[in-house]
Amino acid sequence: MNKLFYLVVLVFFISCSASKKAGKIKSEQKVMITTDYGTMVLKLYNKTPLHRDNFIKLVKEHFYDSLLFHRVIKDFMIQGGDPESKHAKPGEIVGDGSLKYTIPAEFDTSLFHKKGALAAAREADDNNPQKRSSSTQFYIVEGKTFTNAEMDKMEEKLHIKIPENHRQIYRTTGGTPFLDMSYTVFGEVISGFDVLDKINHLQTDENNRPLQNVRMKISLVK
Repeated sequence: MNKLFYLVVLVFFISCSASKKAGKIKSEQKVMITTDYGTMVLKLYNKTPLHRDNFIKLVKEHFYDSLLFHRVIKDFMIQGGDPESKHAKPGEIVGDGSLKYTIPAEFDTSLFHKKGALAAAREADDNNPQKRSSSTQFYIVEGKTFTNAEMDKMEEKLHIKIPENHRQIYRTTGGTPFLDMSYTVFGEVISGFDVLDKINHLQTDENNRPLQNVRMKISLVK
């Protein structure tokens, strides 16, 4: 066979193979969280498939419907997903409920706690040194902006490294950099930041539960 012809054929097959692989790249699933304060749309990262697939499964089962955002801390985050919150009485302390399994941590240095980040809640390090995630509870970052000096101190105290591209976002948009690589980030808000802001600024009791119930309904965006 002519060497030139062989080379052209080889390049053709490599190109076709690459195209097929590219065609198989899974697009990021989006979900819609509906509340009395409006709707947020989030995308789930393919880089965290265990968390993504678990979340999708629960959404398809309508697990989250009518659950509360039971923990809200101003300039930090809003948290929900405790199944016991569905029928919780006013003022009742919630936040310890979940299904009877956890999810292995899926840390990725490119995924960080910028404003709007979706991350999995978990038990503290003392009881959970592997930093495994709750099966159901999640939080959405509100955060705040940080100066370079503040982040320098954070790096020194926590023995972490905050990349410059992350720092730029933490300086301008904000987030919670001290949580990076400690809790699994598996998605982010792509629309409805005003809803996140409204919920994050609600009045809460001494246990950080909103005085007015904030119920959620989560559905897949097709």
